[in-house]
Amino acid sequence: MIIRSAVLRQSGVSKPFEQTLPLHVEEISLSGPGPGEVLVEMIAAGLCHSDLSVITGVRPRPLPMSLGHEASAKIVEVGSGVDNVKPGQMVALVFVPSCGHCSPCMEGRPALCEPGGEANARGELLGGHHRLSQADTTINHHCGVSAFSDHAVVSARSCIPIGEDIDPIEAAVFGCAVLTGVGAVVNTGQVRPGSSALIVGLGGVGLSALLGAFASGANPVIAVDVHQSKLDLARELGADLTVNAKDPDAVQHIREFTKGGVDYAFEFAGSVSAMQLAYASTRRGGTTVTAGLPHPDDKWPLQQLSLTAEERTVKGSYVGSCIPARDIPRYIALYRAGKLPINKLIGERFKLEDINVGFDRLASGNSLRDLIVF
Repeated sequence: MIIRSAVLRQSGVSKPFEQTLPLHVEEISLSGPGPGEVLVEMIAAGLCHSDLSVITGVRPRPLPMSLGHEASAKIVEVGSGVDNVKPGQMVALVFVPSCGHCSPCMEGRPALCEPGGEANARGELLGGHHRLSQADTTINHHCGVSAFSDHAVVSARSCIPIGEDIDPIEAAVFGCAVLTGVGAVVNTGQVRPGSSALIVGLGGVGLSALLGAFASGANPVIAVDVHQSKLDLARELGADLTVNAKDPDAVQHIREFTKGGVDYAFEFAGSVSAMQLAYASTRRGGTTVTAGLPHPDDKWPLQQLSLTAEERTVKGSYVGSCIPARDIPRYIALYRAGKLPINKLIGERFKLEDINVGFDRLASGNSLRDLIVF
């Protein structure tokens, strides 16, 4: 079938994207689903910094590529052997398909699925196939999803069924922003009620983590960003202290407010300076978690002595250390109970044709979780 998709053919294009047009909405061919795959019709897709980092070249990917990795969709057709979803069902799409058989999957860590990670790096689906093309040119899949398309073929293992008790447009953010942010707090950090938490970087993932910290009973909860609009929102959502990262005394303010530093610090900005601030703001014996994705060449200079002498813990978190089939339903239930108000984090809604404008907003740092709505 012929679909419309936002295709990236060259990374590293300068801003403003509205003028340089790194993403071209094109008509491309989509083959039908093979064994273990499904055809989906997109409902909504989130604009995420992980997409932006591919556009800017911070995270190199094989090109040309149909971008987008966070979405909600409707099942149209299923391939042979698919038994977890059926036509007509609404799903949230997850950007790391899990094979269920490799060591990480069997250990309950599907975010680290080895075949899934390898397929994503090659721009393939989990089964090793490409279903996108234009004339004689193969179009690569982005994280097995390629959400900035009106239709896509994905692995059935990328699909998490969702009920009719949630707005299917709002459901789009559960596949990345919510999984990654809330999961970093709940699964990776395992924040205990009454412990202090710091959130550095208030994009869609960081703001989700902020809500996750509230839901976990953290107290106090501190938010850090370089944009005052984000700090104002964090305060409205319930943050006990907001600090501008541009303040040269930011760490001092945090340590004074918490009488020695936070129990848990979470970094979502994807920069070395943000990681340094998070680590420096963590108390003796505390835990620093990063879910940021900086450039592969960036190095964080860790003072090893403090790690040992202060018994600190540093953790990485990918996809929030989640088991999506378990956690997405849980997070949706928290949302419906009013304990995870994700709807407050959703920003502008764009048509696919305006996707470059949307990424200009994202690059400015002032947007919330903007969406492409089909």
